[in-house]
Amino acid sequence: MKKATLINSEVSYVIAKLGHFDAITICDAGLPVPNNIQRIDLAVSKGIPSFMDTLKAVSSEMEIESIELANELPNISPQLHTELTTFIDALAAERKKEITVTYVTHEEYKGNTQKSVAIIRTGEFTPYANITLKSGVVF
Repeated sequence: MKKATLINSEVSYVIAKLGHFDAITICDAGLPVPNNIQRIDLAVSKGIPSFMDTLKAVSSEMEIESIELANELPNISPQLHTELTTFIDALAAERKKEITVTYVTHEEYKGNTQKSVAIIRTGEFTPYANITLKSGVVF
């Protein structure tokens, strides 16, 4: 049995296959998932698993070069936005690598998810709790 933080086999497999600039999206319970994109549905019930818990587990195994968020997030869900940016800053400091954060409209964001290798659906009910992680390289 795997003993690292991330034990979900589907998520681990997707991360293992990532190349430079490939993207994974982690989303709330309501984001539409395009039919042609691999859906990894972790949602059990409201809040389970949470967006942040899922992000922390995924980021424990993924080299993240850049991030895309909806520009509505800071205004609609400021508490989550603060928690998220604090986490991103800490992750960048820990890895001694800058993580670029880009904001786009929610409509553009939804369109961009079509470029993701996979979309991981959580049980999060916080509006705009969606993030696209773009893979970096470990060297």
